[in-house]
Amino acid sequence: MIDVLASLLNVAHTVGYPVLFLLVMAESGGLPVPGETSLITGAVLASQGKLDLTLVIVIAASAAIVGDNIGYLIGRKGGRWLLERPGALHGQRLRVLEVGEPFFERHGPKAVFFGRFVLGLRVWASWLAGATRMPWRSFLFWNALGGILWATAIGVIAYELGRTAENVAEAFGYYGLAAFVLAVVALLVARHRHRRRSAEQQRRSSAARRSVTAPR
Repeated sequence: MIDVLASLLNVAHTVGYPVLFLLVMAESGGLPVPGETSLITGAVLASQGKLDLTLVIVIAASAAIVGDNIGYLIGRKGGRWLLERPGALHGQRLRVLEVGEPFFERHGPKAVFFGRFVLGLRVWASWLAGATRMPWRSFLFWNALGGILWATAIGVIAYELGRTAENVAEAFGYYGLAAFVLAVVALLVARHRHRRRSAEQQRRSSAARRSVTAPR
């Protein structure tokens, strides 16, 4: 796969950059294509003087933002219909909305931001954000921030590591794992804080009711 991408991106500047844009955009929109791998390959080629690193990063970030917004629009317009329509697994599909809507209401920004660094979330976060009707302005901000940081971080690291594409691809397995762990920890901390605030509010409400009903 790495060799094929290197061949495609290295054909010519007029071909390589558009291929990079299309692959990253397609993956971000929900298609199972090697978008991040193409960014890594482009950065490795840049380290060899065959492409320009700045252009690779700008193109990848732009493609990620465009693709994610296409995915969001698809999820917003058609994803909800697919989840709510009668038919096979109707209860399970409704459960996705039942769980997903409050999750994205509380943790949507974190899911969109960290999802850019995790393979499964990178492909589906935009669809889920649209299907659960996460506000578009919030999605756009966190998506753009995540896309720019993702393209910059992955591009620069791959550029610095870039001697052989195989070593870079292997190294990024660990970066992906680290990003996933950080995302899970952040979500668990946020969930714990939310529960603690809810418990505190319940205690205050109970105390207020007791003070009102207590005999004088």
